[in-house]
Amino acid sequence: MALSPAEDQNRRLLRARDAMDRDYAQRLDLPALARLAHMSQGHFSRTFRTTFGETPHHYLQRRRIERAMALLRDPASSVTEAGLRVGFESLGAFSRAFKAVTGVAPSRYRAQRRTAHAPACFVKAWLRPVSFGEAKGPATHVR
Repeated sequence: MALSPAEDQNRRLLRARDAMDRDYAQRLDLPALARLAHMSQGHFSRTFRTTFGETPHHYLQRRRIERAMALLRDPASSVTEAGLRVGFESLGAFSRAFKAVTGVAPSRYRAQRRTAHAPACFVKAWLRPVSFGEAKGPATHVR
């Protein structure tokens, strides 16, 4: 049974989004993601935003920050190491992106989380950044 055009487009968009989830630490740019989805760059960017409520760049940044948040809760991982491990090329770029998504600097986030004693599953759910278009949840309180 053949897919409808809308189903085919969604499947191709999911392929690109899955690549961002899986390879977030790699250098993923718009042309590469558009190729994965078999779309032009402009069409990919527009349909991704319409479908998922945010641009591909913002989605990837948010995923990287989510992974960095987990690394920063580990006392063995430095702020610089966390940024580099999730795909940022410099500490400055990481710090700016982290603060834009969470509202706090990575070092401050790390200091605040050192004293938190809660199961990792609760911490992860509570601290996940909320993206555009999602219901406002507990993550809106992270400041």
